[in-house]
Amino acid sequence: MIGPMSDGSASDDVAVVIPARDEADRIQPTVTAALGIPGVALVIVVDDGSKDGTAAAARQAGAIVTRHARNRGKGAAMETGAEAVALLDQREHRDRPRHLLFLDADLAGTAALAGPLTEPVLAGTADMTIAVFAATVKLGGHGLVVGLSGAGIQRAAGWRPAQPLNGQRCLTRAAFEAARPLARGWGVETGLTIDLLRQGWRVTQVQVELAHRATGTGLRAQLHRAHQLTDVARALAARRVLA
Repeated sequence: MIGPMSDGSASDDVAVVIPARDEADRIQPTVTAALGIPGVALVIVVDDGSKDGTAAAARQAGAIVTRHARNRGKGAAMETGAEAVALLDQREHRDRPRHLLFLDADLAGTAALAGPLTEPVLAGTADMTIAVFAATVKLGGHGLVVGLSGAGIQRAAGWRPAQPLNGQRCLTRAAFEAARPLARGWGVETGLTIDLLRQGWRVTQVQVELAHRATGTGLRAQLHRAHQLTDVARALAARRVLA
């Protein structure tokens, strides 16, 4: 895609934003690994209404933590994290804003391998990168949500990402701001991709060796996927893709 570009360079810092809810068992290794990514100087964890020790574990690992008193959904958590980065950029009187690398809270040690996602953005050849996991886990029912998202993005913007729901993404600040307000909840990745492609921003895919926890096929997992399906459908409807 040809479109507006930032003037980022390899010397720019990258801020990691991690939306998290009830991830006390995995957030600490995720933060520790994220802090080891080349170019990362800051990790923000947004505790989205957790009922466990997510916030304390994240702070112990070296993250700056901001909290939602109640669960507001992934899209809201991403916006809160980006706003926290912007505030720190202003306080530090930075010449250019940090790029934003969004990672899931359950990546654990594999988060250290997210560096390739930043490279096209830092080089100025992409405004957003989307991760393609080298190894995937087949989960019951998940294909329906992925299919809806992928088909919707293709219909809206003429391009279908390999893993449209992948939350591991790096964006320039300008691209992120152009996509706001983000879609609600689990529809955020679908909405973000459509909005940027429609505006002409450059989006590319990057294969990485990341891995997150499998959600399984039990009742809780099926309810999660039902919520995903609803949020993705809402994101598409709001963009008149399902009309």
